[in-house]
Amino acid sequence: MKNDEAVSLPGHRGWGLLGSTSAHVVLGLVSLIMVYPLLWMVGSSLKPDNEIFNSASIFPSDPNSSAYVRGWFGLKVSFGRFFANSAVIAVLAVIGNLMSCSLAAYAFARLNFKGRNFWFALMLGTLMLPYHVTLIPQYVLFLNLGWVDTILPLVVPKFLAADAFFIFLLVQFFRGIPRELDEAAIMDGCGPWRIYWKIMLPLATPALATAAVFSFIWTWDDFFAPLIYLNDMSSYTFQIGLRTFVDSGGQSDFSGLMAMSVVGVIPIFILFLFFQRLLIDGIATTGMKR
Repeated sequence: MKNDEAVSLPGHRGWGLLGSTSAHVVLGLVSLIMVYPLLWMVGSSLKPDNEIFNSASIFPSDPNSSAYVRGWFGLKVSFGRFFANSAVIAVLAVIGNLMSCSLAAYAFARLNFKGRNFWFALMLGTLMLPYHVTLIPQYVLFLNLGWVDTILPLVVPKFLAADAFFIFLLVQFFRGIPRELDEAAIMDGCGPWRIYWKIMLPLATPALATAAVFSFIWTWDDFFAPLIYLNDMSSYTFQIGLRTFVDSGGQSDFSGLMAMSVVGVIPIFILFLFFQRLLIDGIATTGMKR
């Protein structure tokens, strides 16, 4: 039996190597298919408009980077202004979500108060409401407050824990932190605020990084909310600015659109590049008991 097993081992190793190679080839092909639209967008930014939709190749026949200059300075308002507007809104949204959602999550996960389970269930119920259901009441409210055509409707709700998804994400993480740490801190004279600030937040760094990255990406890519609340072109966000390149009744600049789209992807790519380890750790450990 031992000799038979020894003879069969090389065959098993060969099949294992073949399976591993096949898996990597399949994953490589799938990755290429997924990244093709991004490569096509980059290639299209270097093509003239008449070549973009007449050729499926991602390589331009005569590369030209003039679309980047034309796209950045071609409108009445520089795209740098749109870029700055989106950056300000996204950064404020990240700060607001981290502050308010972490506080709400800490209360749901660690504090005992009357009706905690009811309010937590009600909060989870808001996740099932489409954004369009609350759009008109919110717009009427912000209109009466005089906030329309300002960034306040896009920023203030973030400081009021309006994004239930991030509360749920952080609640699951806080529940995985041993309660013995709270008890030891209480014995040392710490109150709820110091426990939250000194113990919970440092331990929740991966989850906070995950919430920050998703909050930034979703805010940066948001098109609908800025379209509703922002009317002045000087206050447009990056995504609304991209829409100005396409004119159904006139001439469209598709190469400029592709060029500015490439520029718009860069902040998200850099953010993920620097925070990918914390992002993966946060997703992997959220909800796990330790």
